[in-house]
Amino acid sequence: MSGSTSPPPAAEAEALLKLLAGLETDRADGTGKADDQASEFGQQLPGPRLGVGMDCCVIPLRHGGLSLVQTTDFFYPLVDDPYMMGRIACANVLSDLYAMGITECDNMLMLLSVSQKMNDKDRERVMPLIIQGFRDAAEEGGTSVTGGQTVINPWIIVGGVASVVCQPNEFIMPDGAVPGDVLVLTKPLGTQVAVNAHHWLDQTERWNKIKLVVTKEEVKEAYQEAMFSMATLNRTAAGLMHKFQAHAATDVTGFGLLGHANNLAAQQRNEVAFVIHNLPIIAKMAAISKACGNIFNLVQGTSPETSGGLLMCLPREQAAKFCSEMKSQSSGAGGQGAAGGAWIIGIVEKGNRRARIIDKPRIIEVPPRGTQAANQDNNSTSPAPSPNLS
Repeated sequence: MSGSTSPPPAAEAEALLKLLAGLETDRADGTGKADDQASEFGQQLPGPRLGVGMDCCVIPLRHGGLSLVQTTDFFYPLVDDPYMMGRIACANVLSDLYAMGITECDNMLMLLSVSQKMNDKDRERVMPLIIQGFRDAAEEGGTSVTGGQTVINPWIIVGGVASVVCQPNEFIMPDGAVPGDVLVLTKPLGTQVAVNAHHWLDQTERWNKIKLVVTKEEVKEAYQEAMFSMATLNRTAAGLMHKFQAHAATDVTGFGLLGHANNLAAQQRNEVAFVIHNLPIIAKMAAISKACGNIFNLVQGTSPETSGGLLMCLPREQAAKFCSEMKSQSSGAGGQGAAGGAWIIGIVEKGNRRARIIDKPRIIEVPPRGTQAANQDNNSTSPAPSPNLS
């Protein structure tokens, strides 16, 4: 069911955003189109507005100062377990809402493409499991799936739409970072490397390239960690964004940590830059990436993630408290990775609305849950690592 995935080129995010610019009715320079009635109508509605380029659209509604927050996403299968694939797809869609600090979803639709290459037996066995996984994750997020669209296609595609009507105090616009803020990430990196490494277990030529830096058991453990991490909802982190006064956030997915950090930095009202010092990565995945000749660009920050963590800007005095609470709540829910689900990875400074990773970032090896190393780390009371500010 799954297949290996290739990392996108580093410039892909900017290229896609450029292509999507034509969808914007409310231009960044404030000019818009003179004959664009939709733009004129939008200007008449008070309230925050967010369009193409970020995780969700935020559209002011005609009634009572409310806003519609909506997102859609889909992708191809990447794990062998159909049920978990459904959960991952749902978590990936909901994550866009969670990146806005929204913890409730009013409605979900499911998008499902059934492969015409599947025989009847496989279709009847696989597709219901994908659907069940999607529905179960939606229910865990406090919402339900009320419909969607199903098509026959050469490939299996899974995704959905998530919608919620909010009051202004229920979401956090992703544009309030200030110099002195701290960057926090809530899931480890390296999911795509783990998925590919697991796929290579049966490919002798590929496996020979990485077998000197990792064992088959370590690959299997990393794959399980990646799968459960991708299926974990970012709902807890979304709720804590309000408690600890987050100034901006995004979720880390297909453009990698650096791609999404750059996109978030470009959205800021203030002239700031993001500097990333630490990279929490599933154990051994950085070594695998290096052994492959850095085809994933994992340490460079452009390796794609699926249903990754939230990257957020928090006040300096709140960041460690946020990480501690994430660890506490994650441990109570069965754990999310070794370090409890939150790492301080960098700082916000005055700058040109760009993001960068320092030349030699600190690699934080995150052991898969259930391993001895993970159990030792969960029993540790040491604070979350801080970026090197020198």
